[in-house]
Amino acid sequence: MRERAGSDSGLKGDCLATSHPPPLPSSATNTSAGVGILWWTKMEQPTVSLWVKMEPFIVGALQIPPPSKLSMHFLRKMSTYVRMRSSEGYYPYLFWPMWRHIACGKLQLEKDLAWLYFELFDSLVERTSEQRLGWAEVISNCATEEEAEKQRNKLSVDTLQFLLFLYIQQLNKVSLKTSLLGDEWPSPRSRSFSLTEESTNQIKNWNDSYHEEFVQNHLQDLLELLLDPDQLTASLHSTHDSMVSSEAVRALGFLIKGCVNKSRTVHSLHKLALWQPLHSKTGYSKTSKTFSFPKLESWLRACLTSNPFGTSACLKSGKKLSWAQQGATKRAKIACNTDMVPSGHRIVVMSQVYKQTMAKSSSTLEDTHVKIHRCCESFIYLLSPLRSVTIEKCRNSTFVLGPVRTVVHLHSCDNIKVIVVCHRLSLSKTTNCILHILTPTRPLILLGNQAITLAPFHTHYPMLEDHMGRSGLATVPNYWDNPMLVCRENCDKDVFKLLQPLEFYPFVVPFEMEGDTTEIPGGLPPAYQKAQSQRERRIRIWQKTVKKAGLTKDQRKAFQVLVEKKFSEWLVQTGNLQQLDSLELPAAGSKQAAG
Repeated sequence: MRERAGSDSGLKGDCLATSHPPPLPSSATNTSAGVGILWWTKMEQPTVSLWVKMEPFIVGALQIPPPSKLSMHFLRKMSTYVRMRSSEGYYPYLFWPMWRHIACGKLQLEKDLAWLYFELFDSLVERTSEQRLGWAEVISNCATEEEAEKQRNKLSVDTLQFLLFLYIQQLNKVSLKTSLLGDEWPSPRSRSFSLTEESTNQIKNWNDSYHEEFVQNHLQDLLELLLDPDQLTASLHSTHDSMVSSEAVRALGFLIKGCVNKSRTVHSLHKLALWQPLHSKTGYSKTSKTFSFPKLESWLRACLTSNPFGTSACLKSGKKLSWAQQGATKRAKIACNTDMVPSGHRIVVMSQVYKQTMAKSSSTLEDTHVKIHRCCESFIYLLSPLRSVTIEKCRNSTFVLGPVRTVVHLHSCDNIKVIVVCHRLSLSKTTNCILHILTPTRPLILLGNQAITLAPFHTHYPMLEDHMGRSGLATVPNYWDNPMLVCRENCDKDVFKLLQPLEFYPFVVPFEMEGDTTEIPGGLPPAYQKAQSQRERRIRIWQKTVKKAGLTKDQRKAFQVLVEKKFSEWLVQTGNLQQLDSLELPAAGSKQAAG
């Protein structure tokens, strides 16, 4: 989990369509403060734009109110506590045993919840697929829980970034007092906030306007969490003379990135703050190599703006897609920004898919955050490696997804089926859903769920194993049948059940694609494989019985009519007739799904 920050040799960033960022306009070069970048004349003063990253909120913020012990009061104490024990594995990297000690011994969290936060933060750390697969192999080779815990004890996270991660769990905090005062929701000045948009019923994790509002409202707290103890008063607050370390600004880059003059080259907050032309604004001192707290805070507030790669920008100026939709009577709304943004910022938003079958496997989808909203009575196949998926307010639909590198979250859905290999699955306010999953982490059952059925992953398509490898997902460990009831309101285990083996049937993806996968990765659990084998055996016996019955030609014809009639009745009763009808393909053939 440990990840050290990169070098500050220059103002380089994520850039579109090129491995070399385009140079910023300037008249000379300056290497002050260890940052080899370009300086500007007074006539060319740079305009810096900062924004709040979406991924920490989409992937990292649990869609539940946080435990009371994760309040600012206790996080301030934790921030001081870890720095005072830097030689004991608390700072600058926090090892799992030390976080377990703080979480369970001082914050009174359950061990499972402590590990959940630790592991959830890890899913935000960029690492190679090989590294993730290597960790999966290590854990799957552990014969006992004690062996697995010994392996976890070797893991560490960036301490300051982890503090920020714990703080943003306040995103979904619900307070009656603040709601009545209007502080719980974005203020009317937020550009995309509207009471007509049912904001109180929508999850905040995808609302980039709320992310900006959240950071603006809590910026002082966030900065104070990162201050060294000698820069705080006895009550753990900052003063006008407090100085912010370079390491603290680097950690704040966990939440904030930026650009210059609205360029699409993305730079880290740390490198922008160290840039020579901005020293007077950021309050950087070359002598102490620290930043003035008041000046830095003022500069951050002045530069924070809406995320140019966020959901709002995608819906406003992103590319509108016209994917082939079988059975469409009303065209769905699909927008993406994938051809306009750097890696890690890619978004696809789908809405109002109604009574349609939609299938897609393409580079447009790869490594994207996908939001599927208000879809009804539809069958949706997104057969590409994805970064995250949120399914919100969907009804009576089936979703077959390619491997999801981080999280799949269901919110306010009813009577849907989801088939996916993913790093994590969570659900809230969802009822009557069947989830066929393969996941190396425990499924999270959050608030307001009813009648959830968990079942083993039961399908394949030709590129599946290749996509799993690229997403860093293995077939073991697999915790599909061991969910975690996160909230006290969900202490009743009747909220979920495991699918009975006799009710289990494999799922066939009805599209042709190139690839080598010909069976379900990892196979089926023994009980389900046994039920499937017995069913196949009964079919073979039935076929032999019919063959040996010695029916006449007229009897065979009558028997065939009867079987077809019963099959047609079954198709109507199960709703499968709609999907079969919608699979009538254009002249391009069924391989259109891979286009």
